[in-house]
Amino acid sequence: MPLARHVRAIFTLGLPLIGSNLAQMLLNVTDTVMVGWYGVEALAALVLGTSYFFSIFMLGNGIALAVMGRVSASLGADDEVQARRDTRMGIWLSILFGLAMLPVFWNSGAVLEMLGQKPEIAALAQDYLRILGFALAPGLAMMVIRSYLSAQERTAVLLWITLGAVLLNAGVNWILIFGNWGAPELGVRGAAIASLSAMVLNLVAQAIYAARAPGLTHIRLFQRFWRPDWEAFWIVAKMGLPVGLTSVAEGSMFQASALMMGWIGTIELAAHGIALQVSSITFMVHVGLSNAATVRAGRAHGKRDPRLLRDGARVVTGLSVGFGLLTVAVFVFAGPWLTRLFLDADNPATPEIVLYGVRFLMVAAIFQLFDLMQVMALGLLRGVQDTRVPMWMAVASYWLIGIPASYFLAFTLDFGGVGLWLGLVLGLASAGAMMMRRFWRGPWLQPRQSVA
Repeated sequence: MPLARHVRAIFTLGLPLIGSNLAQMLLNVTDTVMVGWYGVEALAALVLGTSYFFSIFMLGNGIALAVMGRVSASLGADDEVQARRDTRMGIWLSILFGLAMLPVFWNSGAVLEMLGQKPEIAALAQDYLRILGFALAPGLAMMVIRSYLSAQERTAVLLWITLGAVLLNAGVNWILIFGNWGAPELGVRGAAIASLSAMVLNLVAQAIYAARAPGLTHIRLFQRFWRPDWEAFWIVAKMGLPVGLTSVAEGSMFQASALMMGWIGTIELAAHGIALQVSSITFMVHVGLSNAATVRAGRAHGKRDPRLLRDGARVVTGLSVGFGLLTVAVFVFAGPWLTRLFLDADNPATPEIVLYGVRFLMVAAIFQLFDLMQVMALGLLRGVQDTRVPMWMAVASYWLIGIPASYFLAFTLDFGGVGLWLGLVLGLASAGAMMMRRFWRGPWLQPRQSVA
C-alpha cells in the first residue's frame, strides 16, 4: 500500500476522531472557563474534582480501548459476530464499573482532605463529584460505542454528536452556574449537572446511530442485549484491565501533580489546571491519531499483514510528531494570551495566575513531544493487542520516575510548580522511549509471524 494511501486513510479516519476528541475536550474547557469566571476557589475545586473523576474514568475507559483493538482485528479478519460480542460485553462491563464506583465519588471530600487539600476546597469538590459520579456509567458506555464506531470507520458522526453535547453543556452551564433565567445559582454543582446531561445525550445519540445506521443494522448490536456472553465478557475484562491500569498510571501522575500543586497554593493550583487544559486540548490531536493507529494496526493485525502494519505506523507517528513541533511554538509564544482566556480580567488574582500559567506552559511545550510518543506507541500496541507489558512500563515510568521526580524537584530542591512540571517530563520521556522500542522490535512486524 503506497504511503500516500496510508496518509489518506489515516486522515479520513483520524480527522473526525481528532475533531470529536477536541469537542469532547471542549466540555471540560467550557466548565473550566465558566467556573473560572465564577470564582478562584470554585475553579480550584473544579480542578481537583475533574482530576479525581478522570483518574477513575481512565481505569474504566480501558474497557473501551480494549474493545477498539479487538473489534478492529475482528473486522480485519471478517468476523462481525465477534465484533458484536466484544462490544456488548464492553458495555456491560462499563455499566457495572460505573455503579461500583458511586461510593468513591460520594465520599470524595474525606479522601481529598486526607490527601492534604484545604477543607473548603475539598467540600466544594465533593459537591461537584456527588453529581458527576452518576455520569461515569453512561460516559464509559458511550466510549465503548465510540470505539465500536471507530473500528467500523464511522467516525464523522462522532464529531457531530459530540459538538451537540458541547452546546448542551455550555447552555446548561450558563443557566445553572450563574443562576440565569431564574434558575438557582449552583456554581460547581451546576457544572456537574451540565456535564452529566452532555454525557447522557452523547450516549443515546451514539447508541441510536450504531443500531440503525445503514450498513450496520445487520450486525444487530443490541439484540438480546440482556443475555450474558461470559466468554467475551472475560476476554474484554482481561484485556481492558491492563489498558485501564496503564491509563491510570499516567493519570495518577497528573492527579498527584494536582494534589502536590494544592500543597503549594490555590493560585498555583488554578494556574496548573489552566495549563493542563491548554496542553490537553492539543494533546487531543495525538489521541485522535493514536485511536486511528489502533484501528489501522488492528485491521492490519487481523489480516496478518506486517508490511501494512509497519507502513501505517510510520505514517501516523510522523503526522503526530509534525503537529507536536507546531504546538511547541504556540506554547512558547502565546502562553500569556492562552492563560488569560480562562480568567476574569477584573479578578485581582488574575495577573499572578497568568504568571504561573506561562511558566507551566513553557515546560508543557517540552513534555508534549514525549507525551505524543507514548500515546502513539500505546495506540499501536493496542492494535496488536499487546497490553500487559506496556502496563508495567507505564507503572515504572510514572510511579517510580515521574511522581518521585516531581516531588523531589518541587519540594526538596525548592523549584516549586515548575519543578513539579519538569518531573512530569521525565516520566513521559521514560514511557515514550520504552513503549516505542517495544512496538518497533515486536514479533508482529516480522513476516509470517503473529502474536499469540
